[in-house]
Amino acid sequence: MNGDLRATIVGFCGALVVLAVLFWFVGIGEVLTALVNARTSVLFGIGAVAIAWLSAWGLSLRTVLTALGATITAPTAVFVYAAATFANNVTPFGQAGGEPVSALLISRASRSEYETGLAAIASVDALNFVPSTMLALVGVSYFAATITLGRRLEFAAAAVVAIAIALPVCAFLGWRHRYAIEARTIDVLTPVLQALGKLVPRLSPPEAGALEARVEGFFTAVDRVAGDRETLALALGFSTLGWIGLATSLWLSLFALGVSANFAVVLVAIPVGAIAGITPLPGGLGGVEAVLILLLVAFGIDSATATAAVAIHRGATYVLPTVVGGGTAAALGVNRAEA
Repeated sequence: MNGDLRATIVGFCGALVVLAVLFWFVGIGEVLTALVNARTSVLFGIGAVAIAWLSAWGLSLRTVLTALGATITAPTAVFVYAAATFANNVTPFGQAGGEPVSALLISRASRSEYETGLAAIASVDALNFVPSTMLALVGVSYFAATITLGRRLEFAAAAVVAIAIALPVCAFLGWRHRYAIEARTIDVLTPVLQALGKLVPRLSPPEAGALEARVEGFFTAVDRVAGDRETLALALGFSTLGWIGLATSLWLSLFALGVSANFAVVLVAIPVGAIAGITPLPGGLGGVEAVLILLLVAFGIDSATATAAVAIHRGATYVLPTVVGGGTAAALGVNRAEA
């Protein structure tokens, strides 16, 4: 069995175990009762919001690709971003595990170099951290000014503040030392790939010069995006709309169950829950749900309602793009084979 496939299967099995334990602990009967009583009309609205979120981040990807000289239509960009989301959702460690596959899909759809696709998805993922942190800070600031934070909320607030501090520091240091990072990346990858070439019969490792050219191409593409203020502003705008869409999806999921939560609740919960996406579970499945439920309960929502709302929200924002993106990824593979 292929190693990547085995890791994916093991990851999904682990995620299912986490979800089963989570539902058992909360009470499967109570959760199912809440789901059955959900307002159907609101559920359709949640689906529409999920499509709006996916479209906003797809347009962010298109904005970055356009800045890199790659031509792609808006609808295609949305479907390709769905395919990238699919790659993240079925590989361990979320974006870290899915980005190489996402880059390949993007390069095929936009008929660009692999390095361009990798730089585009890496740039979009990096840009997405900025509005998520800012929106979470808005939510934390609101609650800090209006209520006394409990222990769980203090942890969430600390996580948001830590990210808000670490993000600009890491960005500054990475940008300042980008050439040293580039050189170090080449030094590390060259012997690794050459060693793999000796172990794997059909693998032809790239020469040091070719590898250097590819790595330089990636960093040059990232430089172009970082130096284009108009592109950054537009991409950040689409990213912000996407995060608001995700927060709205969770808010509507609660509303469908009869809970009118303060919108600041979901502004904090969504970005903090996204941190769990780095767990070794496909797309953070299981981990994201657990964190979201804990945060909603900390905000005073009963556990059964919180679990049902998170199930609805993740159904729209995890299952939907996984299904659509899987179909897009398969189509791109077929087109590539026919070319």
